[in-house]
Amino acid sequence: MHPSMSLDSETPASGRDWFFPSPSFLRSSASQYGRRFYSNTKPYSPPTSTRIRHRRRVKFPRTPIPTPAKDKPQVSDTKNVKPTAKNNLICPPQFRFQFALVVDVDYWFFVAAGAAAPEYASRKPIYPYAKPLVLLVATLLLIFLGGLALFGVTTEDLAYCLWLSWTYVADSGNHASSQGIGPRLVAVSISFGGMLIFAMMLGLVSDAISEKFDSLRKGKSEVVEQNHTLILGWSDKLGSLLNQLAIANESLGGGTVAVMAERDKEEMELDIAKMEFDFKGTSVICRSGSPLILADLKKVSVSKARAIIVLAEDGNADQSDARALRTVLSLTGVKEGLRGHIVVELSDLDNEVLVKLVGGDLVETVVAHDVIGRLMIQCARQPGLAQVKIIWEDILGFENCEFYIKRWPQLEGMQFEDVLISFPAAIPCGIKVASYGGKIILNPDDSYVLQEGDEILVIAEDDDTYAPASLPTVWRGSLPKDFVYPKSPERILFCGWRRDMEDMIMASMPINYQNFRPCVPAPMAQPGATLDSHPQVLDASLAHGSELWMFNDVPEKEREKKLTDGGLDINRLENISLVNREGNAVIRRHLESLPLESFDSILILADESVEDSAIQADSRSLATLLLIRDIQARRLPFVAMASQAHGGSFSKGSWIGEMKQASDKTVIISEILDPRTKNLLSMSKISDYVLSNELVSMALAMVAEDRQINDVLEELFAEEGNEMHIRQADLYLCEGDELSFYEIMLRARQRREIVIGYRLANAERAVINPPAKSDRRKWSLKDVFVVITEKE
Repeated sequence: MHPSMSLDSETPASGRDWFFPSPSFLRSSASQYGRRFYSNTKPYSPPTSTRIRHRRRVKFPRTPIPTPAKDKPQVSDTKNVKPTAKNNLICPPQFRFQFALVVDVDYWFFVAAGAAAPEYASRKPIYPYAKPLVLLVATLLLIFLGGLALFGVTTEDLAYCLWLSWTYVADSGNHASSQGIGPRLVAVSISFGGMLIFAMMLGLVSDAISEKFDSLRKGKSEVVEQNHTLILGWSDKLGSLLNQLAIANESLGGGTVAVMAERDKEEMELDIAKMEFDFKGTSVICRSGSPLILADLKKVSVSKARAIIVLAEDGNADQSDARALRTVLSLTGVKEGLRGHIVVELSDLDNEVLVKLVGGDLVETVVAHDVIGRLMIQCARQPGLAQVKIIWEDILGFENCEFYIKRWPQLEGMQFEDVLISFPAAIPCGIKVASYGGKIILNPDDSYVLQEGDEILVIAEDDDTYAPASLPTVWRGSLPKDFVYPKSPERILFCGWRRDMEDMIMASMPINYQNFRPCVPAPMAQPGATLDSHPQVLDASLAHGSELWMFNDVPEKEREKKLTDGGLDINRLENISLVNREGNAVIRRHLESLPLESFDSILILADESVEDSAIQADSRSLATLLLIRDIQARRLPFVAMASQAHGGSFSKGSWIGEMKQASDKTVIISEILDPRTKNLLSMSKISDYVLSNELVSMALAMVAEDRQINDVLEELFAEEGNEMHIRQADLYLCEGDELSFYEIMLRARQRREIVIGYRLANAERAVINPPAKSDRRKWSLKDVFVVITEKE
């Protein structure tokens, strides 16, 4: 074909077939291409009934056609037209098909060799085994052609020549024994082709190995694990969550945790390597992918995982919960089914119902925002609970003591009062009632008798560190004083605005049920117990005349609308009056307009406007805390001076000392999102605090290890049921009494309480599930006890 031969450029680019002869070519301008076909009578025109044959279009490199200076030569008869170099002819159909086939094979040779494909072959290979197949065809073709060539220049038979050709291809050194010019030339040609074939084969092997290592490096390979914990998503809670899972698996010699997020695998592994804790034998496998894609879920062996944790994304709460909902839908669509349960972290309590509706029995939810809000309310009403911060860290984490549920057949038929003192290394807290569908009952009646199939909920160090023993002889005794305390009005200040402000306000007001204990099922309730079909806030937990101040930059009318839309009826608050103040919590003159020295407790909330950034929210909370403490210290100088005279540990000019003394008047609960801010508050010793991300990570890990614990945590943080309390020692003993921990536990049962630990007057940390419970010791009235009791 002549290099000036060209195809029409006006053919539609979207079509893959073209006509021959090309209609566009027949309609092309004569000034550009000249007249191709002529007759004696009239120009050629395509017949209307001609059968059109579709063929694949092949694009060739075009060369510009020079425009002749003179007029086009006119030919009178097409029979006299001879194909010359100056004629622009179209390739006949039979030759065009053969040429297209050669071009296609030539493309695959280029691909197999690992070289760049020519311009006319821009298509990518369709089949994954195309390269090895082309290489095999090229090898067989070389052997066959080489054998035929040897058969023509030698006297050997064809079979031997084919075998000899194969030896030249496989080992290029075999051609050295060839005799004669013809056989040597053929042998050298075959050997040279064999070297090319071997080079292409090495390229294929090298590419396959590189792709495999690249797949491993980028996290594209499948996780070959089972009974592992799978974490979907990435957030600031991941470090604390991995730490808790590592501690939980320490007794088993370590476990396996798979993390899949829409991040690069190398970045995830680098961030995990920077975490400052010991993995204790637990291996962490990272994979890059989306939990919304079933193929990516299969890559992390989702169907074989014993627990799946869906982390909430940092940022907008509604978007995060919407993504969590889609993830649950994707998990429920796994064809192989799920072996384990799903633990979903949500950001908004209103979305919990929808996620449970979609996930059904597979899903356990932890609403992080709601849990922290309720915990802050509990700490504000019980200042000592926040100071004994180790209580929640011990119970929610795996480092010390945590909840375990197990059946002990030898205890069946015993009353709960006897079960309470049957475990030297654990503290029973409740019963999982088999006859009531496996419902967990916290703090049951002493007279409840364990039935067949019942399990016991305990607080212990590990699941293999406790067992029932013979009943000890314990003297019950009697309470030293009446335990009815008169309530006094309180003042509580909320600094900042949370999106669940109405839930926090309602969380401090228990719902009143008529003679009904929510922690006890109907068969175990008192006779005549009835449940109000429309539970309402009938009695607030605070005394009459209490005030709840809200200080933030949200306009007052907008606040009332948000609270009303959230379900809070302000007009039905009997004992609490809401006081609205508008201002910025990080501006000193705005804070000075508040009577900060008169509040019993102050809650510094992670403001809704900056909660998307943990560092910014913590910086704002820390600035508010420092400003409030400084204002309090300046307004109460006599408190600091009086404390200095009694041997305070800070110098008179120390700003930390002044703020620390001012904290004796008001308890401040700060909501902290970033764990790194914890060290700043711990060193200053000027605030009680709640570390949100860390506590939520502990709860997620605990529910992932045992989903039954979620029912316990929900009751401890709910509006009704049981909760943690701090009790003064004078409720159970007198100064200098020698009592064992068992005896204190039995005395507390007269108040319908379960004592789980204590803090001595001269100690900074509480002791949960103390050892040697039968040993007697002297107690002080300054000691405090940690109990589980019904909400007051």
